[in-house]
Amino acid sequence: MITTVTSKGQVTIPKSVREAAGIKPGDKVVVRATASGGVYVGHPDKASEYEERLRALAKRRIIRGITTDEIMEMSRGESALFRPKKK
Repeated sequence: MITTVTSKGQVTIPKSVREAAGIKPGDKVVVRATASGGVYVGHPDKASEYEERLRALAKRRIIRGITTDEIMEMSRGESALFRPKKK
């Protein structure tokens, strides 16, 4: 769907989108830019759930015991520890 931005910077959210998202007159919404250049519009409750999940994922630190520099050296074959052994 395409909609137009007014001179005041306002955008009308199409009815079908409002209905699908459960947005009613008077509701507050969260608006944020995405990394891909898009825009996210949603409920504050759902946005905070999303942020909580991201923060929890960041705290997990899936790779432990190795620094980012060591990972980069390993991926480039520059690290003596991870360099393939010559036969």
